[in-house]
Amino acid sequence: MEGQFSAREFSDAPVSNDAAPVPSHSAVQPIGIVLEVAGASSKVILDADAIESLCGDADPAIAQAGQVGAQLKMRVGSTWLIANVRAMRMVDLDSGRLSADIDFLGEGDEERLTGKLYRFRRGVTRYPVPGTEVFPVSTGDLRQMYAADERANIEIGNVYPTKNIRAALYVDSMLGKHFALLGSTGTGKSTAAALILHRICQLAPQGHIVMIDPHGEYGAAFRNSGALFDVGNLAMPYWLMNFEEHCEVFLTSSGSDRQVDADILGKCLLAAKAKNRLAAEIPKMTVDAPIPYLLSDLSNLIQLEMGKMDKATDSAPYLRVKAKIDEIKADPRYGFMFSGMLVSDSMASFLARIFRLPGDGQPISIIDVSGVPSEITSVVVAVLSRMVFDYAIWSRGEAQRPILLVCEEAHRYVPNERNADGSSVGRILSRIAKEGRKYGVSLGLITQRPSDLAEGVLSQCGTILTMRLNNDRDQAFVRAAMPEGARGFLDSIPALRNRECIAVGEGVATPVRLLFDSLDEDKRPASGDPMFSELWRETGGEDQSIARTIRRWRSQAR
Repeated sequence: MEGQFSAREFSDAPVSNDAAPVPSHSAVQPIGIVLEVAGASSKVILDADAIESLCGDADPAIAQAGQVGAQLKMRVGSTWLIANVRAMRMVDLDSGRLSADIDFLGEGDEERLTGKLYRFRRGVTRYPVPGTEVFPVSTGDLRQMYAADERANIEIGNVYPTKNIRAALYVDSMLGKHFALLGSTGTGKSTAAALILHRICQLAPQGHIVMIDPHGEYGAAFRNSGALFDVGNLAMPYWLMNFEEHCEVFLTSSGSDRQVDADILGKCLLAAKAKNRLAAEIPKMTVDAPIPYLLSDLSNLIQLEMGKMDKATDSAPYLRVKAKIDEIKADPRYGFMFSGMLVSDSMASFLARIFRLPGDGQPISIIDVSGVPSEITSVVVAVLSRMVFDYAIWSRGEAQRPILLVCEEAHRYVPNERNADGSSVGRILSRIAKEGRKYGVSLGLITQRPSDLAEGVLSQCGTILTMRLNNDRDQAFVRAAMPEGARGFLDSIPALRNRECIAVGEGVATPVRLLFDSLDEDKRPASGDPMFSELWRETGGEDQSIARTIRRWRSQAR
């Protein structure tokens, strides 16, 4: 193979006499030389014949040497410098010379007797000089690169293209600085999310995880290892809402009328809360304080204010607010939140149930909001998210209990300015993304449309796991949020197979392409695509099915 490649073949590339010779014990010969060095990336010249000769190698990593997305190594003093191939082009068809753009990933020490790489770390301290020889990376090198150290970690799959090198996520680094899981519909995103959460639950059975499930998919995955909540058993008291959230639910006006209505609601809401004996213990109670009150008291106070002769406006604003409150009280769809049974001081038990304090071996709460009326879904998510954040703030000084908040379909709740609707949920999730780690709140965002997320939220995620993204705008958005050294991996995002992802950031030792493990059937979310060719062959029982569906539809109960 040495006859296939020589630095003299690359007559237009500068050659350095400083390049260390390949030890005689090395089984792999150089496949190119460094042509140009510039900061985080460089250019190398590769020999197409040398690369072709490695295609049949038994080592799958060496067999893929020189390809886009593969790694190369070069010796700099007593260290091996590792780089990722980002792009390639033909330089000279006759001589088979290829030019490749590479991004540096990190470096590891060289074992002098065997030439093997060990003690790999991210970052580069010494750069190669033009003319330095380039070698393929072996499976043994990859094992050293991606081997998990003594930090707490979870194994989620295998490093591409190997079959037995495990890919790990460092839990403390991933959760401490938030994470995002991205991928188009049908790429296995929901199953990957379930896999990661299952592994975290196994590592920390006394953990505290709250997951917002907008489609009712994850209950099937965590029926044996989590606490499941929906409109039937959530029992979330309405008085936990702050004033902003009260306004979203009870106010229907806009413009200047909305401010008038808000003033009326705020005055009467504070008076309704003051009727509770708990208010006597609070010297300066605010309208945001989570104090139980009766909806009937609120409605009566509005009626009373409307009858005063010295009121600042006519009766229309009072009638609007009172009518909306009475409407919600009478609507059975809102019973999970606005029931008369939820007026007792159940805040402590509610927080203990939702935050898994203690976890009792079921560290995750799945909050299924698919049955919540669409008009208040964002308010419900806002209350749950804010309760997580507020609890972390007000519990400072107590024994710390970090909480992970996972938000599926995150682009619905933290939209960008183009899709923003002014709801409070976007503001609280953005605040958690920016400040949550200071208080022990971790945010996990799962979305198929990263370009629809609010500006800056994705960049706050220290670890990003990207599955296949088919939309060009989504790909560009992810590139902008990821570190410079991962560009070579990002170019392969449109070509990823199902269950494959690119993981970069704090949660991994170095950017890695990996294949997620498969999950047992009973641990998968109920998110499989319908098999039209099979289901359309089935017939029978349609009359009973339609009747049952209409009954549930009319009663608005599942």
